[in-house]
Amino acid sequence: MFVRLAAVFVLLLVGHATALARPVVVELFTSQGCSSCPPAEAYLSELARHRRDVLPLAFHVTYWNSLGWTDPYSFESATRRQASYAARLGNGIYTPEMVIDGRAGLVGSNIGAVNAAIVAARRSDDRSVDVEGARHAHTLSIRIGAGSGSGKILLIGYDPQRTTVVQRGENSGHTLRESNVVRSIQTVGDWTGAALTLQFAAPAGERAAVLVQSPDGAIVGAARIAADAR
Repeated sequence: MFVRLAAVFVLLLVGHATALARPVVVELFTSQGCSSCPPAEAYLSELARHRRDVLPLAFHVTYWNSLGWTDPYSFESATRRQASYAARLGNGIYTPEMVIDGRAGLVGSNIGAVNAAIVAARRSDDRSVDVEGARHAHTLSIRIGAGSGSGKILLIGYDPQRTTVVQRGENSGHTLRESNVVRSIQTVGDWTGAALTLQFAAPAGERAAVLVQSPDGAIVGAARIAADAR
C-alpha cells in the first residue's frame, strides 16, 4: 500500500510540475496566399485546441501579397520577425515555417519533425524564467520572475479563431479557418535577471501573450495572459 501511495504522490508531483512548466512557443510563419500552408494551419489549430503545454502563434507574412491575394492578417512586423530568425538560424525564408522556442526552424507541415522538436524543447528547457499575466478590462499586469540571463519582453495580441473565404490566388475558392492569428507584436521592456512587474494597455487582438526572448533568439519565458478577472 505504501509503495502504491508513494507512486501516486510522485505522479501528482510530476503533473503539478508539468502544469507549472512554461509552454513551448511554436511560431508559424504563414500566408493565406500559400497553397502549402493550410495543412500547417490545421496542425497549429490542433495544438491550440489540445495542448496547453504549447503556445502556438500564427504570424501572417506579407511577401505573398503581390501574388494574387492580400492576406488581411499579414503585417510587416511578422515578415521582419521571420527574417530575423532566418539570419540567426540560416534556414532561409519560406512558408509554412514553424520556429520552435526560437531555436529551430522546420517545415510547418512536417508534423513528425515538429512534434519531435517540441519534445526536444521541453527536455532541454534549462533557461526558463517564470512569467505570469492577468487582464483587467483594458490593462494587462505582467510579472516576470528572477533568473539568470537577459532578454526582450514581447507583448503579443492574437485572435483565437478567424475564418476567411479566399477569392484569389493559390487558395482561391477555399474557406480557411485559422487559429491564434497574431494581430500585433511589440517590445515593451527589457528583462535583466531581476524580478519585475509591469502594466500595459492591452494590445490589438482578442487575447494576449507575453514572451521573454534572449539575445540569441531563444524563448526563455512565455505565458498566455489570463482573461479578465471580473
